[in-house]
Amino acid sequence: MPPPEESPDEVAGPVAARDAATIMLVRDGESRGGLALEVCMLQRHLNSDFVGGAYVFPGGKVDDEDRTPAAEEACALRSDVEASDMLGVGSGGLAFWVAALRECFEEAGVLLAYQGDGALGEDTMVDAHDRQTRHRLAALRVALNAGEVRFLDACRGEGLRLATDRVHYFSHWITPEPAPKRYDTRFFVAALPPGQVPIHDDHETVDTVWVRPDDALARAKAGEFDLIFPTMKNLEAISRFATSGDLLAAAAAVELVPTVLPRVVVDQSGFRILLPGDPGYDQAVGEGTPDPDRGRAMTPSEVGAIVRTIGVDGRAERP
Repeated sequence: MPPPEESPDEVAGPVAARDAATIMLVRDGESRGGLALEVCMLQRHLNSDFVGGAYVFPGGKVDDEDRTPAAEEACALRSDVEASDMLGVGSGGLAFWVAALRECFEEAGVLLAYQGDGALGEDTMVDAHDRQTRHRLAALRVALNAGEVRFLDACRGEGLRLATDRVHYFSHWITPEPAPKRYDTRFFVAALPPGQVPIHDDHETVDTVWVRPDDALARAKAGEFDLIFPTMKNLEAISRFATSGDLLAAAAAVELVPTVLPRVVVDQSGFRILLPGDPGYDQAVGEGTPDPDRGRAMTPSEVGAIVRTIGVDGRAERP
């Protein structure tokens, strides 16, 4: 007689986290008090296998091509050694920048890159104010998403170098261990390039919005804007800055970005997320703890069921 199939909650050990990169594109929008920080967000297709319907920043998994020598050759003003040192890894750190820029172009149609082989600076950034450049970028994106050309080949063919120096490392989040699908995600922040307009691809993403971080959080609390916990915490972090310039300057000056591995527990009051430094965080490991005040670890099925209802406080259930 064959052994019974294991349920997801009975599989030994946590699911391995896949490397991923996400980029927060920012700009300054008009407000009553003057200019104010806005961030670009895309709504994932309702049928997506990961957080379908949620508003997210452009991003996705790090691909094998992002780790190749050709990828480093395509980058301007940042080496793999420098990138790896910033991320605290032995090697391969630049792949996260490449993945963030590739996904930004695939999902949002925005390409942060320099033109030409001479001196690189603000005046050599890809500028899409003219119609010809907009049409060329749009056609390149269509070919890329159709699998007709690879990202690095497209950049090389257009004589472009990725503006990795203008993409700043901001935060590092790892999906909790009980989750059925896990990502080791590096979050970056960058200014919207001149003349470029983000637009969803109508495949993986179905809506594009520019929103002030505090407004996005308020709408999420009211049940009008679907966000997941790491997105909310990053919105909360950037909401402290009045303008995009303030945010980018602060991000460029950061020397150490801590890793955040949340832990999800359930207790007599329901579920909550614990972050490093929270009381009970170190005890929230394994099958559970005998102390009901600290709570027990959640199973993969439980995590999957509640991940979309967690508020920015890590506990409050949203409508």
